[in-house]
Amino acid sequence: MFLSYYGLKEQPFGVTPDPRFLYLSPAHREALASMVYGIEAGRGFIGLIAPPGMGKTTLLFHLLEKFRSSARTAFLFQTQCNSREFMRFLLAELGYESDDQDFVRMHEEFNKRLLQEARAGNRFIVVIDEAQNLEPSVLETVRLLSDFETPRAKLMQIILAGQPELADKLARPGMLQLRQRVSLMTGLKPLSFEETDKYIHHRLRKVGYQGGPMFTPEALLRVADFTSGIPRNINNLCFNCLSLGCALQKKVIDSEIVDEVVNDLDITQHTSHAPQTPPYGPGASQIFSYEAITSAAPSNEAVTVAADTTAPSAGVPGNGRKPHQSLSPAEAKAYMQQIATQLQGFSRVVSDVASGRKSPDGNA
Repeated sequence: MFLSYYGLKEQPFGVTPDPRFLYLSPAHREALASMVYGIEAGRGFIGLIAPPGMGKTTLLFHLLEKFRSSARTAFLFQTQCNSREFMRFLLAELGYESDDQDFVRMHEEFNKRLLQEARAGNRFIVVIDEAQNLEPSVLETVRLLSDFETPRAKLMQIILAGQPELADKLARPGMLQLRQRVSLMTGLKPLSFEETDKYIHHRLRKVGYQGGPMFTPEALLRVADFTSGIPRNINNLCFNCLSLGCALQKKVIDSEIVDEVVNDLDITQHTSHAPQTPPYGPGASQIFSYEAITSAAPSNEAVTVAADTTAPSAGVPGNGRKPHQSLSPAEAKAYMQQIATQLQGFSRVVSDVASGRKSPDGNA
């Protein structure tokens, strides 16, 4: 673990929606202000739309924490359900556990609880996260909940939070009545390069980091580009960068470390469409055998298959090294340059054999 190496009290780039780490970018600050205003003004329905990984759940937890002492809250995230299950989840959030399957009774029980909170002078806030997964019938149930009101005020504030697919559902003709009840709609945007820089430093400071910039400017550019300014992606990339930096004993993360992590995170190399065989066509391994290629190569283009582990050579594996001994970054770079030169010669030999300029036995 890299925490002690970098002087951190806890993990700065975790995967849980911890409101302590919330970074309020201009878009996040505006969304929070809109939701707070909607609740305090008793507007009823409020919508929050954001792509995956933008931190909307963290923002919602922060919002509920703000109203913890002045409102009764319910947070629902189990949205792949029917109407009965939805009402049971909602009542469970209020401390009412029941196996009763009667929808009307559950509705009456919820109404009773709602009136109790209203008489006590408490706001009642229901947050439904991942609401894009709700079936139209459940969305209609949610709409009917908004009918609980007095002549002077709504008894409940409902926040529908979800991915852009939620907006697609609300835009359907059949959702007109629910859409008309959403009085405020807000969203979140990806972080800019400057905001990505501030986001990373914000999270590091939260866990006690007191050193200088941990990422070089070039590394930050790579992070912003690869993650597209999405907080969840930034967390994942930075966690892996710190892990690799610790393994390499580097206190500052540079662009080479970021590039290596980006390459490791490239999921396309693990898909079923990733190349599994050399691109020389069927039977190439029989035609271009090791013996055929090396015999076809002239003496000044000999193909080295393995590094010499005994003969000294400046800056490359050897120098009396034992096999599998780790290299310094400078040695690794020199070694890869040597391999690249050898592969170029190998490529010319393969091209000559394939074109007929040389036969597999090495004759022209």
